[in-house]
Parts: sequence; C-alpha cells; structure tokens
Amino acid sequence: MDMCVPGLGSSVACARVRITDKRVINGLADVNQLVPIAYKWAWDKYLAACANHWMPQEVNMNRDIALWREPTELSEDERLIVKRNLGFFVTADSLAANNIVLGTYRHITAPECRQYLLRQAFEEAIHTHAYQYIAESLGLDEGEIFNAYREIPSIRDKDEFLLEFIETLTDPMFRTGTDANDRSLLRSLIVFACLMEGLFFYVGFVQILALGRRNRMVGAAEQYQYILRDESMHCNFGIDLINQIKLENPHLWTDELRAELRQLFERAVQLEYRYAEDTMPRGVLGLNAPAFKEYLRFIANRRAQQVGLDVLYPGASNPFPWMSEMLDLKKERNFFEARVTEYQTGGSLRWD
Repeated sequence: MDMCVPGLGSSVACARVRITDKRVINGLADVNQLVPIAYKWAWDKYLAACANHWMPQEVNMNRDIALWREPTELSEDERLIVKRNLGFFVTADSLAANNIVLGTYRHITAPECRQYLLRQAFEEAIHTHAYQYIAESLGLDEGEIFNAYREIPSIRDKDEFLLEFIETLTDPMFRTGTDANDRSLLRSLIVFACLMEGLFFYVGFVQILALGRRNRMVGAAEQYQYILRDESMHCNFGIDLINQIKLENPHLWTDELRAELRQLFERAVQLEYRYAEDTMPRGVLGLNAPAFKEYLRFIANRRAQQVGLDVLYPGASNPFPWMSEMLDLKKERNFFEARVTEYQTGGSLRWD
C-alpha cells in the first residue's frame, strides 16, 4: 500500500506519481518526486547548467587592474561604461535571485523545472559575486556601485519597471489556481525571461565584450562572457517554461494579455535604450546609442516570437552579429589569453 505524502500546500497525494498528473503549474503530483520525468527539456537544461560551472576568482584580473590604474589607458567614456554596467548588474542579479527563490519556485509544481530553478538561483549568486569581484579588484567605490540602482535614474527606472512583477510573485498571499492569478504568473515569467534576462542585460553585455575585443578589461570581459552564456540559458529555460504553461493552459493566452505584453515589450525597449544613451553619451568602442536602438528592436522581435507574439518592429536587424560568437564556449582558446578554457562540457548554446 502506498504511503500518503504531503503535496503542494494542504493537498495530500496518496498514489504513486504518474506523468499524466504532472503540470508546470497547479499540478496534482507530489512536488518532492522528481521521477518519472515529464519535462525532459528542463532536466537536460539542468544537466547542461551544471556542466557550465565556473567561479569568478578563477579569472585573472591583473591586466584589468594595471589598465584601470593607468590614467591615460582608458577614456572617461570607457570608464563610465564599466561603472554603469557594474552599477546595474550588481543588484539586477540579486533581484533575479529573489524572484526565483521567493517567488517563481513556490508556484512551479514540476520538480524537473524546480531543479533547474535551484541551479539558476545559484548562478545568479555567482554573477553577483563576479560583479563584486570586478569592483573590488579595480578598487572602485563599492558604495557608489552598489547604490547606483537608487542614484542613477536610467538604472533605477529599469529596476522599478521590474519590481511590480517581482512583488506579484513574492507576495505570500499570492496563489495560482485561478485564471487571473495564473495569467499574472505567466505575465511575470515573460517579463523576467524575455525582458529582464533576454533584453535588459544585452546593452551591458555588448559594451563590456566590445572592450574585451579591443584587448581592454579582458578579465571583466571574460567573466561577462560566462555570464552571458548562463543568462542565455536562463532566458531559453524561461521561454520553454512559458510555452509549456501556454500549452497546458491555452485559455490564459488571451488577446488582452497579448496586447498588454506588447506594451510591456515596447516600454522595456525604451528603458534599455535610455540606459544606452546614459552609458554612451558619445560614440566609443565603435558603438553608439543609436546603434543600440536597432539592436534592441531586433532582440525584442526575437523574444516576442519565441513566446508566440507578433513581431513588434518589422525589418529590425542585428548590428552586432559578433555577439552570437560569444555564446559558444564548448572548447576554444580563451578569447584574450593563452590558456584553454573548457568550462562547458555538455551541449553548446546557440543564439536561438
């Protein structure tokens, strides 16, 4: 006779878990039982993420430190890019971790997906560690860097845009199970996967990696490359999660929700473009703020299509095709140093 075990909340599951009882949200199966695995895509992403492990202190920052200390080696515009990037990212990944641990994880009832979310939360901690490690290595004013989300309007506005959706999921009274709440969950997941991790991070990634391509700030750029690889997988997992919820709950995908999401996408593009203008008041590194307008539209189109929305900006193209090269670290020479890097031992990531 099967022993009864607690399920999610007050429910009790007394039968062995069946694949047919599993759901990404509002599932009937015991959330403590990983097998039988119903969502192989989630388990595969968990395994790939584990194979991608890295730690910030493994990256040598000596060249960056020497460059930063030499007054004439970096322009003021280049220094502004580094400080603005760190100012945004040091808190952005903490927001992402809080959203996972205090919000999303509670509402997902598929253990395979929860397994990946636990790994993702750990990676967000590594990313916050990496930004702190860069700031400490360069001797930056950590009070200035860590308070940028309060003091720099272009950073504060992005964070405030996200807070509404964080608070929805982290509210202890919020529960799925009604169409309205399930739709709120879906909306918040799309904001985080497509707009935070899939759009808001990309101006910063391009800027720091562009420095690295010019043999400047190579240690910081190396860490950003690993972070970009992680965030690409976070984004792809989130999109798969969203599409699975839509598949299992097609009634949630209403015309009203799609119209609201379109507005959110457009707002996010505006906020990220404002951040590009703030971090790049003049052209530098072969980049300029107007180029990012096209890039952000291209990325927004990609994210919209990945979750089943129409193209928002017809004809938008990618002005930075070299970015796709940064996602493949399967086995290659580190792009600035002589040593071979092979952190990723399973599956390579693609731009898509």
